[in-house]
Amino acid sequence: MKIERADCERMDAEDPLAHARARFLIPPSVVYLDGNSLGALPAATPARLGQLVEKEWGTDLIRSWNAHDWIALPQRIGARIAPLIGADSDEVIAADSTSINFFKLAAAAMRLNAPRRTIVSERGNFPTDLYVLQGLRDMLGGAIELRVVAPEEILGALDDTVALLALTHIHYKTGTIHDMQVLTQAAHAVGAFTLWDLSHSAGAVELFLDRHEADLAIGCGYKYLNGGPGAPGFLYAARRHQPLLRQPLSGWMGHAAPFDFGDDYRPADGMARTLCGTPAVLAMAALAEGVATFDQIAMSDVRRKSKALGDLMLALLEARCPEAGFEVACPRDAGKRGSQIALRHPKGYEIVQALISRGVIGDFRAPDILRFGVAPLYTRYIDIWSAVEQLAGVIADEDWRRERFRERTAVT
Repeated sequence: MKIERADCERMDAEDPLAHARARFLIPPSVVYLDGNSLGALPAATPARLGQLVEKEWGTDLIRSWNAHDWIALPQRIGARIAPLIGADSDEVIAADSTSINFFKLAAAAMRLNAPRRTIVSERGNFPTDLYVLQGLRDMLGGAIELRVVAPEEILGALDDTVALLALTHIHYKTGTIHDMQVLTQAAHAVGAFTLWDLSHSAGAVELFLDRHEADLAIGCGYKYLNGGPGAPGFLYAARRHQPLLRQPLSGWMGHAAPFDFGDDYRPADGMARTLCGTPAVLAMAALAEGVATFDQIAMSDVRRKSKALGDLMLALLEARCPEAGFEVACPRDAGKRGSQIALRHPKGYEIVQALISRGVIGDFRAPDILRFGVAPLYTRYIDIWSAVEQLAGVIADEDWRRERFRERTAVT
């Protein structure tokens, strides 16, 4: 059945999440399909940051650590993230960056599961995860074996030498979803822990960390959680592991009594022991507003729309760009696909740049992936129609051949 523009307008009119778009400030001339890299600006964030800067910092000064409870921002925001990832409020805390948090929990897991020394991860995993694991191995003088295998080899790589299975739940390039339940059970069957990177999952798909008995997880605050560029990340540790969890960055905020200023470290109870330094209050406040965009919204509705938006884009691409030379790089099965569409094309970079010049913002991942993120809180069905319309125009007009689109920018 041919899909018309009116069909997309009808889907928007019937969308139970349509009201959520008003929670964001999106330029009317832009079709924004890069929320899988940087979430859109929540409408409440500018005023919140202004109030914090002018009143809480400007007037109340250092008193705000108590008067406005700045000190508890990591716990409060973590508790708000918890239901989005299928966890309890005392199992999640907001802090630091995803890379730092990944290092903390990977090191903690190796200590928990000593004397085992093998970590299994996936070839083509997001580079920071592999780099951090390599750095941990090198820091320990090569005592860790890092076993990096193809996705289809993961189950076979698990044996009784493995301490940790460290995977990204949704692949950053292809959007392919790992079966968390199956892989976690397989890891546990050989006595290994799991560490899940939820950077492309939290706020985009339904997650069930507790139900699936995940051990540890980290995630990103600036993608689907809309916390702003460089927003703090978050950490999850199942309650059963928290009493023995010891992470290596034992800074003062992770101490049981930080304001006793003792010389010797004693870890705090619960997730507070995963903290390190002073919370970044401005960034935390922005993240809190990003997480608040999910208030009164069911993740099941988010996931349902995510699948529908992706299916729509694939159908329109097939109808409008059949001869463009695109290879679908993401799963066609919506149940196995995250909240993004990925295409392969040898001129992918140039095509993305030409699209951006037309007001359709996606991104590119080397060597040949065009990525289009769908953020169900603010991406409309008509946005998908417009994006494919412009993409078809770029191909038909051969805009991508222009010299200016070949120049590589620092951030792709």
